[in-house]
Amino acid sequence: MAFRGWKRLLLLGRQNTLGKVWRSRRGGPSVRWKRCCHWSAGKSLDPEVRAFLEENTEVTNSGHLTPEIRLRLLTPRCRFWREKPDLWPYGDPFWAIYWPGGQALSRYILDNPRVVKGRSVLDLGSGCGATAIAAVMSGASQVLANDIDPIAGMAMILNCELNHLNPFPITIKNIINSEAGNWDLIVLGDMFYDEQLADGLHHWLQKCIRIHQTEVLIGDPGRQQFLSHSIRSQLHKVIEYSLPEYTRQENYGLTSSIVWSYQPSNSLEAS
Repeated sequence: MAFRGWKRLLLLGRQNTLGKVWRSRRGGPSVRWKRCCHWSAGKSLDPEVRAFLEENTEVTNSGHLTPEIRLRLLTPRCRFWREKPDLWPYGDPFWAIYWPGGQALSRYILDNPRVVKGRSVLDLGSGCGATAIAAVMSGASQVLANDIDPIAGMAMILNCELNHLNPFPITIKNIINSEAGNWDLIVLGDMFYDEQLADGLHHWLQKCIRIHQTEVLIGDPGRQQFLSHSIRSQLHKVIEYSLPEYTRQENYGLTSSIVWSYQPSNSLEAS
């Protein structure tokens, strides 16, 4: 099964598996990676992992909504596009796909730098780190990227280097349902692939808004799990982007991606 099979499994059948990982990770990753649960600017990467990622990903900025941002991704020219998924040694590399919700958020931030300029930004479920990179490029005063996969954290550092940026802080602990952080803006893309995870996000984001008046922007291409969730009634459409042909082909017919502003009603905020 080629890497495209991994993508199909995520989009069509792996949602529950990934959602369980997010829900269960309270303290961070496996023992091997506990020493790497937080990176700061200047943190060095494991040379072996760096070499593996550089050898098995391709640097690209084409086929996506943000040609300004270069990323290390898995593409059809990479070995593991064709190899069996179980030969990949670090767990499913979902960070190696530039998902359409993240593309929309990144495009919106690059086109509207006032959204982040001088503000603190949390990129939740950061993946490849593109939206965090867009926030830095657009003048955010503080950026924290969060993803539960430690290899995603390492890939983000490589992607910062590609874009001539100092690495931003990265945390790989599960912060959903933790104490609400005091952020001016939280951005999250493609996170609503599991109902229970969506419920947890809904509650935690409400808490951040209620306590800190945090602004929340969500990117999603219209997946059913997102459109059918109760959070949908609390969203206001900001902008819709038509996806490039390459992204359409790699996302099984999705044609556009939307940035939503999350604005819970007063009654929900008080819950």
